[in-house]
Amino acid sequence: MSHRILAINPGSVSTKACIFEDEQLVAEVEVQHDKAELSGFAHVLEQFTCRRVAVEQALGLDLEKPLDAVVGRGGLLRPLPGGVYAIGPAMIEDLRLARYGEHASNLGALLAVHFAARDKAPAFIVDAVVTDEMRRVARLTGLPEVQRRSVFHALSQRGAARQAAMRLGIRYRDARFLVAHMGGGISMGAHDMGRVVDVINALDGEGPFSPERAGCVPLVSALRLLEQGVYTAEQLRCKVLSQSGLFAHLGTNDLREVERRMDVGDEAAVLVFEALAYNIAKQLCSLAPALLYAPENCIAAVVLTGGLSRSGRLVEAVAARIDFLGPVMAFETAEMRVLAMSVLRALRNEEDIFEYPA
Repeated sequence: MSHRILAINPGSVSTKACIFEDEQLVAEVEVQHDKAELSGFAHVLEQFTCRRVAVEQALGLDLEKPLDAVVGRGGLLRPLPGGVYAIGPAMIEDLRLARYGEHASNLGALLAVHFAARDKAPAFIVDAVVTDEMRRVARLTGLPEVQRRSVFHALSQRGAARQAAMRLGIRYRDARFLVAHMGGGISMGAHDMGRVVDVINALDGEGPFSPERAGCVPLVSALRLLEQGVYTAEQLRCKVLSQSGLFAHLGTNDLREVERRMDVGDEAAVLVFEALAYNIAKQLCSLAPALLYAPENCIAAVVLTGGLSRSGRLVEAVAARIDFLGPVMAFETAEMRVLAMSVLRALRNEEDIFEYPA
């Protein structure tokens, strides 16, 4: 029996959609959303209609054939083990209320339910960004009231690490990897024998700046902006999560544009690019102790993935600073295939389907 599966992946500035018939990719689109349009919405949930319409228009006739399942990117939910989860009322409620935070990935399940409803097909998420396998020691901060959370690009990171393991001729669960997903936000993970034991959580303000996020900034200086009335708390939250990084410095969140400016001698673009590469390398190094906790341990590879990994110039600049940790590899992870194939295995009863706890 053949299965027709729609996979949907809403990112910070794009929405990807693919249709698979079993293992065969039959349709693929990536809609780029206007930054100004998205910034006009006060909450991520308000982007639902514009993203839905954009996907419907982009896929066109490919959506007319009945679907057997729809899978969306998992959003900010309660901490979960990895795997395939059926989308139900409890999950929808948590996402609509943004109970665990706002992020474009929250729309994945909501879009999946919408497109599945027409054909009364089941809807799923896979390996949500809240996949949580952190060690207890990694959660503590200097403020007892604040603990670190495991929020990262689990789907992309695991897929890229498995690709690296395959290239090295080893098994993912038998080795250690440092992985960075470099997109609109940049998350990092220390992968220790198949478990992601520490992460750099871009959504909570950790890590390097990115095309549109501030990353780690001096806390006391940021508090001073609130005290001086430069921003309200909500304005500052919006600023650091979606209006900072490359966008704040150079007026664009497109690294290709930054590189074009570099090529014509734009000194500001050169400086910001070098700072981006430096900060990515620095933050990756900060995760090394999570893996090198025993003398005999080694890092099989440092793995770079996500949209920014398409830039050979950036990969080279990062690798030059961290290749002492291990070989540096770059992969453009096929997240859409990972989503669809996970659901296909579940439909074939080769993988368990979990229920989201109420």
